[in-house]
Amino acid sequence: MTARVGHLTTSGTFSLDGGVWEVDNNVWLVGDEHEVLVVDAAHDAEAIAAAVGGRRVVAIVCTHAHDDHIDAAPALARLTGAPVLLHPADLPLWRLTHPDRAPDGELADGQVLRVAGTELTVLHTPGHAPGAVCLHAPALGTVFTGDTLFQGGPGATGRSFSDFPAIVASIRERLLTLPPETVVRTGHGESTTIGEEAPHLEEWLARGH
Repeated sequence: MTARVGHLTTSGTFSLDGGVWEVDNNVWLVGDEHEVLVVDAAHDAEAIAAAVGGRRVVAIVCTHAHDDHIDAAPALARLTGAPVLLHPADLPLWRLTHPDRAPDGELADGQVLRVAGTELTVLHTPGHAPGAVCLHAPALGTVFTGDTLFQGGPGATGRSFSDFPAIVASIRERLLTLPPETVVRTGHGESTTIGEEAPHLEEWLARGH
């Protein structure tokens, strides 16, 4: 059976630089009836484990290490036995949330993850966070962008560890070069496509952050 994309929304808080915000996060499950890969273990390990069901979890992939995307990762790893994977450039952010528990493995640009016969290529897309990554699954016609690209523009870059020119470069060079029909599955909010977002790059540059 071909891999499919599952989804659940979890709710909690995002905190950084002394502020705390209520947020709803997208958690993506890529797999078939036997195995699954989790993209961003946000807020509620038990809800994510329930969505996984009896399937083997190949990996828990963190698109970046803001606390709302990783707060449930260690608990989900305990429940499933799966490794937590993070780009090493985001370790300083990770340690703010989990000082006593390191990720189990590293993500690297160009790395290929496999689940249910489907390949997901890691794209290092710094800007929202230094170690932010996206996962491109050509066979599924989709890219999981975390908080790098949303419907309507790039992720926020107004806080520590972020950089607006870097996120624009990441989007221009790594994401807008994907086929325009590619579905963009984001860390928060509604999905979009590369083709819908590509025409607005110059608007984002003019707006700046």
